Amino acid sequence: MDPAPPRRDSAVEPASRIPFSPEVERMAPEDLSRADPTAARLGSQHAPHFDPRNTFGATPRPGVASSSGPADGRRSWRGSRFANSRSARPVLDRIYSEDAIPQAPKPNTPTKLARVVGVVGAVEPQKPGFIAKQKAELMELLKRLLRISDIPSSTNGRQIPLDVSRPGPLIDERTEVEYVSNLIRSSRYTLWNFLPRQLLAQFSKLANLYVITLIFAGALSTTGTYTTIVPLLFFVSISMAKEGYDDLRRYKLDKMENNSDALILHPGNSPVPSGSPSTLDDYSWKKVKWGDVKVGNVVKIGRNEAAPADLVLLHANGPNGVAFIETMALDGETNLKSKQACQPLAQQCSTSHGIVNCDARFVVEDPNLDLYNFEGTVTVANETHPLTNNDIVYRGSILRNTPEAIGMVIYSGEECKIRMNATKNPRTKAPSLQKRVNEVVAIIVLFVLVLAIFNTVAYQIWVRHTERRAWYMSAAHVMLIPILASFIIIFNTMIPLSLYVSLEIVKLIQMFLMNDIDMYDEKSDTPLEARTSTINEELGQVSYIFSDKTGTLTDNVMLFRKMSVAGLPFFHDSSIPNRQFREDGSINLKRDGKRRESLRSNFPKNGEDSFADALKDSKAIEMSEMVKEESILSPRSFDQQFNSQPEINTSVLIRHLQKNPDTPFSQKARFFLLSLALCHTCLPEVQENGEIDYQAASPDELALVRAAKEMNFIVVDRQAKTMTLTTYPHGVDGQPTTELYEVLDVVEFTSKRKRMSIVVRFPSGQIYVFCKGADTTMIQLLRLSHLATSKAKQIGRKSSQRKSMEAQEVIRRNSEQFHRRNSISRPGSSSFARNSISGVAPHLPTRDEFNTWLEDRGKHYKSQIPDDQKLPQPGHPGPSEQPHLYDRLDDLIDELVVLDDAATFERCFQHIDDFATEGLRTLLYGYRCIREEEYALWKKLYHEASTSLSNRQEMIERAGDSIERQLELAGATAIEDKLQDGVPEAIEKLRRAGIKMWMLTGDKRETAINIGHSCQLIKDYSTTTILDDESGDLECRIVSAIDDIKNNAVAHSVVVIDGQTLSSIEEGDEACRTVFFELAILADSVICCRASPSQKAYIVHTIRMKVKGATTLAIGDGANDIAMIQEAHLGIGITGKEGLQAARTSDYSIAQFRFLLKLLLVHGRWNYIRVCKYTLGTFWKEMLFYLTQALYQHHAGYTGTSLYESWSLSFFNTLFTSLPVIFLGTFDKDLSASTLLAVPELYKRGQLGLGFSIRIYLQWMVVAILESAMVFYIMYGLYGKAIFTRDNSLYPMGVLTFTVCVVLISVKLLLIEIHNKTVLIAVAFILSVGGWFLWNLILSAVYKSAVIYSVRSGFLKIFGHDGLWWLVLILALLVVVLFELALKSLKAAFWPSDVDLFQEYERDPTLRKRFREASASELRQSRLLKKPKASKNDSSFQFDEQARLRLS
Repeated sequence: MDPAPPRRDSAVEPASRIPFSPEVERMAPEDLSRADPTAARLGSQHAPHFDPRNTFGATPRPGVASSSGPADGRRSWRGSRFANSRSARPVLDRIYSEDAIPQAPKPNTPTKLARVVGVVGAVEPQKPGFIAKQKAELMELLKRLLRISDIPSSTNGRQIPLDVSRPGPLIDERTEVEYVSNLIRSSRYTLWNFLPRQLLAQFSKLANLYVITLIFAGALSTTGTYTTIVPLLFFVSISMAKEGYDDLRRYKLDKMENNSDALILHPGNSPVPSGSPSTLDDYSWKKVKWGDVKVGNVVKIGRNEAAPADLVLLHANGPNGVAFIETMALDGETNLKSKQACQPLAQQCSTSHGIVNCDARFVVEDPNLDLYNFEGTVTVANETHPLTNNDIVYRGSILRNTPEAIGMVIYSGEECKIRMNATKNPRTKAPSLQKRVNEVVAIIVLFVLVLAIFNTVAYQIWVRHTERRAWYMSAAHVMLIPILASFIIIFNTMIPLSLYVSLEIVKLIQMFLMNDIDMYDEKSDTPLEARTSTINEELGQVSYIFSDKTGTLTDNVMLFRKMSVAGLPFFHDSSIPNRQFREDGSINLKRDGKRRESLRSNFPKNGEDSFADALKDSKAIEMSEMVKEESILSPRSFDQQFNSQPEINTSVLIRHLQKNPDTPFSQKARFFLLSLALCHTCLPEVQENGEIDYQAASPDELALVRAAKEMNFIVVDRQAKTMTLTTYPHGVDGQPTTELYEVLDVVEFTSKRKRMSIVVRFPSGQIYVFCKGADTTMIQLLRLSHLATSKAKQIGRKSSQRKSMEAQEVIRRNSEQFHRRNSISRPGSSSFARNSISGVAPHLPTRDEFNTWLEDRGKHYKSQIPDDQKLPQPGHPGPSEQPHLYDRLDDLIDELVVLDDAATFERCFQHIDDFATEGLRTLLYGYRCIREEEYALWKKLYHEASTSLSNRQEMIERAGDSIERQLELAGATAIEDKLQDGVPEAIEKLRRAGIKMWMLTGDKRETAINIGHSCQLIKDYSTTTILDDESGDLECRIVSAIDDIKNNAVAHSVVVIDGQTLSSIEEGDEACRTVFFELAILADSVICCRASPSQKAYIVHTIRMKVKGATTLAIGDGANDIAMIQEAHLGIGITGKEGLQAARTSDYSIAQFRFLLKLLLVHGRWNYIRVCKYTLGTFWKEMLFYLTQALYQHHAGYTGTSLYESWSLSFFNTLFTSLPVIFLGTFDKDLSASTLLAVPELYKRGQLGLGFSIRIYLQWMVVAILESAMVFYIMYGLYGKAIFTRDNSLYPMGVLTFTVCVVLISVKLLLIEIHNKTVLIAVAFILSVGGWFLWNLILSAVYKSAVIYSVRSGFLKIFGHDGLWWLVLILALLVVVLFELALKSLKAAFWPSDVDLFQEYERDPTLRKRFREASASELRQSRLLKKPKASKNDSSFQFDEQARLRLS
């Protein structure tokens, strides 16, 4: 397992023991300046007496600002309990050695307070200058107002005695109160800050802020006193209630974790006499809630249980006192970590009585973010021993393969590592569309002010020319300010308060509609769960996806897939034994009678004679077909395009070994299988059902030993020095053979060695060493290593040449598509026709051409190179050189080739290259027999190394090197880190949608790259740029990669960087950071390995800030993903095996990564289009309706008289026009789900912001102004000035205009703008229009007499019976509706959008069927529900009925 990279923290870190060379250790502080002036100078900046050897003193490490009294008087925010305990900007711990050069201190990183006030980002250091100074002063002021005090570092570290009989809680010397409780909180609000934070959020909406200023002028309103304040309070209250409900659900999930049960040791209830035997259960283990666990408590955790807090290990019941810990929730690594208590401590704490009587005192560093390093000491019996990360079990870790473990709490609650790396005060997420809406509101405010000023000036002119001459208006004059205020209030309703409350209703309904059966996981009974509705439309605008690996892309399952033995490739499938086999071992599959195309061989030529030429037999074609069929049926989640060799199932190999045990091939194969069965550290364990399974620290080892078991090499028992192996040389029905192998020594795997070895004595007495490791390392250890290296380089050159030529072909094809797309417009359209924004080739006029295009895109994650243009792989014959294969393995084996080292090397290395291309994790195995004398000499060397007190690990590695040499090549294995279903296809479709995919993982680089290949983040022709700080010239390589991308010299670029290099870039100069992020933004994909949670958040934050207009999405399943989930615009949690930590803090949670396709491409796009249409429709209807008020002022002397009756005016947005916009924003589907999934390029509409912009808004407003003028002047000209009419006073004119607007709004928004018409649309239309007429009937009957408006009986008896009124109504509607239809037709004819084109394609039954076929995998569950006559006995239609009812 690779050691984790050191990390630096910009916040105050506890002073701790820093390793120095013995020479430095002996130096006095005053001599340090002569030995290292730089260190002495840096130390003098922070403390008067700098001594870097200080163990736990108040003096900080060099280069880290102190919070306990630095010379310049500054204090770090890091220690503040109220401050944010997580910095999104992780910095490596400075661990100095003889050649280390200290660096200058970095500025402090702003934390919680900075986030609360939004003053400065949490990931970038403050910039010097006036602005930074002002921000610092503001923070200091707020700090004083909020009474936030700093917490200094501990004087000598955190000191915790082991005393379970302590009567009270321990006191934190930094705060002089007890340590923080173990309660955690991920909810965003408390009872105290909910109201102020929500008011701040609500009035950040410009419309609300604008209207609140008008409340104070309510007395001047000409439309009623309460028409402004009541709607505002109502709308704001609903928004706040919804946000409070969302946070209440987070609080309940926190409460569930805080109320989980833990066992703590409570002595005294059942005392045990001294000297009597005792066990772990002699004392009382009291069950308490996690929230009640305190620092100093002794906690017992059982197998498969999580640690409730950060613990120092006291004892474990595992073998040799080792506890196997799964830290997947913290760092994403799948390998179990072995933790072992300090030996003297473990001996004394093996029983409850021993724990009670143990006199131990722990001194540990203060809480910090560093997951990979820990420093502390424990004093037992007056002897001090060091504590490292090996002694600590962090909260969120799970105990595996160990019955139970005991630990003492050292950090609790928010001071645990996992919580320190989480975002404590996540920002309140707001949709990016809100910014555009605020801009529009600002335009409307300006328009309202201009309109009010214009009417005010016009009124003054009217007063001068008309009012002063009218004797009856002598007392009606209004002053300038009141008339201006009244006009502003009249027109303020052009800024629709209903926009926000109706939008909340729309988003709430959208949230429930997203609960889609196609995003339901039947295995885990988990549907999609939306925890917020505020940012639904953001799902349709995603540009970057940041994904975790373990549990998000993968299934946390390792599967043994392939192997290479003696030059022959085999694939392994544990389900094959359940199938039917012929007597000769070949697979009996049903055949369709058609002759299938024979497969290419992967066997290389040897000079003039190829291995394929040596294979001649009459049964070749039949075997070829069988192998091909079985290869197709074998479960593979990776691309097989470049791996068309005839792989034989391992069951055929086993049968061959049983029939021919003594051939050279069989002997090589048997030693290879022995290598699988012996070279590991797994422990067999008998399950309840009698089956044997294994405990393993590594899932890779577990997969290998399970594969050996499935191939009848079964490890049935393992003791400290022996291993018992059972084999079936005569088949599973024959007599088994049990052999006892003596395990002499094990040289463990390390990231530096990249291999492990085991020395065993065979039952015959012979001693063998078996070794497995990375091929790059193992090749150097083989016998004939020079020949092996030469063959490996030859394979590498051919592979590189093939990939280079493929990349050039992809570049050529992409260039042709780009030029064709930019040069062709739609036939038959105007020259003004624009190109398709999504590159969907709208010029295709025929069904056949479009079908061809769809099939080309539908290749999912395969290479873009046509088959006829592919170059043969190294070792692959061309199309004319198809070899023949045989029914039996005997016919494939050439014993002369088996004995030819050169041929074996070439074939094996070719297989390894093929396996790696498929994304499999490869290992090379070797072995050799050693003499007794050689082993005795080596054993002495190894014993000295393993017992050395200094440089032990280095000496062990040297001893291992001395025996791991001259190895015979046994073979190679390929393990699949099993991806979740549909991951490669989903990633490819997301790429086609214009979304860039980044993988951020805590796993090691090799594993991350393998998964990158598997899931097609790294394609076979990709140019992979690996950035490693240790290799030097980092900036030059970054600049070179940028030039290649900009010059179109790479077909597909991938950047791979590790956490340590990222920290170096982050800590380096600004130029290096700038060019790195420029490269990352230009690259097609980025893989960041060994990344800590805070580094993940840093990357997400930086891209979110640097790429303007980009929407980021982070997806993960573990607690280590919470920080990046909260930092991104959108956070998606996977409800996976790592628990619900990520899911409960996310905005949306799903069970499988593939569900992202429908969530983003369908529901996300629908929601974006709906919200955009809703917003435009709302602004349009407000402008249409209220502009008639302004037009009427010319005929009312600009006196502010309202055209509409006040009660009707108050309910315009709530009763009469709310349903059209709500239904438009809720149920509109411009394109079907199958179309959107089949053509992901349509998603780019949201990314480019083409649904809503200032330009589009102005277009809609121009139409609204024209239509408002049409409505008003048709009404006024034909009815208002009519001579022969019953009543053409103010009220009938207002009702006529009001009616036209209500009907027009319903017609346009429900019938013209909504593409899919349903019964619900008809219901909304009837309710809106019918409700308005019903309102008039009620108002006419119950309204009291009024001076201005003749409402009483007006509609019932007067103008309602006037034919002219109805005629003008119908005429006005016809004119405006025809105008709308004409505009829509012209736009579709001359300026068609992608939506227009694909709506046309959807009308074609053949293309519609093709869309459904291309999206069948994503829509399969909804189609199962639509099957009307599905048999109940058919397993494909058996579905959880309760889930079906809940989701349908």
